[in-house]
Amino acid sequence: MNWDKAKTIILKNKEVQNELKMNETEYKIIEEIIMARKEKNLTQKDLAKLIGTKQSNISRLESGNYNPTIEFLNRVAVAVGKELKVSIA
Repeated sequence: MNWDKAKTIILKNKEVQNELKMNETEYKIIEEIIMARKEKNLTQKDLAKLIGTKQSNISRLESGNYNPTIEFLNRVAVAVGKELKVSIA
């Protein structure tokens, strides 16, 4: 079975669809952090040093295994030359 067929089967499951929807914002934030870090040609270690944390924290953040505070996300945003904006719509 190829990935496209497996993905079609998986996405028919309503529970999986709901979980993906619930995590969509988190995935977008992670994607933006990684893109911004790479645009600045920073390694995870470089970024960690800029914000005063360990490289392992950046790795966990980018892998989705870390529940960061707004303050932490703001430090990351500033370090990569971006602005953190949070809203509830």
